[in-house]
Amino acid sequence: MSSRRLILLSVLSVLSLLIACDKPKSSVNSFGLENIPERLSEWGLFDVDGKSLALNDRVVPYDLNTPLFSDYALKLRTVWMPPGASAGYRTDTELDFPVGTIISKTFHYEYADSTGSESVSVVKADREARLNADGELDLDEYFLAESRLLVRYEEGWKAFPYVWNTDQTEAFLEPAGELLNLELVSGSGESEPIVYVVPDSNQCAGCHTPDHAFKALRPLGPKARQLNRDYAYTSGTRNQLAYWIETGLLRGAGIFDLSLAPAIASWSKPGDAPLEDRARAYLDANCAHCHNPLGAADTSALNLNIEANVDRRFGLCKPPVAVGRGSGNRPYDIYPGKAAESILLFRMEDADPAIAMPELGRATNHVEGIAVVRDWINSLSGTC
Repeated sequence: MSSRRLILLSVLSVLSLLIACDKPKSSVNSFGLENIPERLSEWGLFDVDGKSLALNDRVVPYDLNTPLFSDYALKLRTVWMPPGASAGYRTDTELDFPVGTIISKTFHYEYADSTGSESVSVVKADREARLNADGELDLDEYFLAESRLLVRYEEGWKAFPYVWNTDQTEAFLEPAGELLNLELVSGSGESEPIVYVVPDSNQCAGCHTPDHAFKALRPLGPKARQLNRDYAYTSGTRNQLAYWIETGLLRGAGIFDLSLAPAIASWSKPGDAPLEDRARAYLDANCAHCHNPLGAADTSALNLNIEANVDRRFGLCKPPVAVGRGSGNRPYDIYPGKAAESILLFRMEDADPAIAMPELGRATNHVEGIAVVRDWINSLSGTC
């Protein structure tokens, strides 16, 4: 074979590889409430082939300073807004997202070495979701459990839960929810079987209605104080609020000076914030969507919002509103210096569905998060 022909074949081979690697991505699609698709792929948010999950064009990943705990699941969060649309800045509540916005949260786990169980063996560890250098999830390393969508319509936000198939190639709409058998494996090799619960559409409202009187679903995570942090994009690490402003996803006067934007502490980083800030951030993210003056648990008279004062309404020396098993025969919600005698910690540590808090989203205890709250209560001075 001539050298000229060898060169030509080499060039054609390289071109074919480049074309294959740079295949066009599909566009994101919108659907009316009357024709919500059964398959997640029809939304066009992700490109999944059983080997990797990649984000499609203009689907932007993001993360939170202190997220809600969900049975040690990793969460890939993304947002997509219609072309030319942007979110309005708000200081205290979630950003004002335009109609047509699609927020997704894909719950996944890192595979663990199999212990012979019939359940899927996954890693039990506190970690943040991370895309690889190509902006993808490698499905040889990660097990996809479910993807939840929050879509904003003229009528308000609607929730759609999708469950991934065993081939990890497609997720299907499951409005009635689903149960998944998982085996959590710790770093020391100890295993814990759990039944992972994919909530039904109505249960989504159990958390996503922070104003219980209006019964309207709202996003919980994408607030300025949660988004004000760095994210490792494929183009480089940037502050998320700055990136959203630069890419046209966020508008609003007064937010271009990021030193003025609020930021909640990361509960899991001891060196970054005082213990109280970390514990309060954890309670805000995991409890305050119900335990606030307008929330579903308003009758408890407990306000765990990050803005609330640490006083009787926060639980300090507050007797339970209703006695019963939920109190654990402990005298106060928060007993300063005595976490072991505090109702708050009792309910966080108990796995009984009639006692456990939060009520939804966990089949196991969050050992590390509980430890932070315990240490904070024990650090409090004073008597009741």
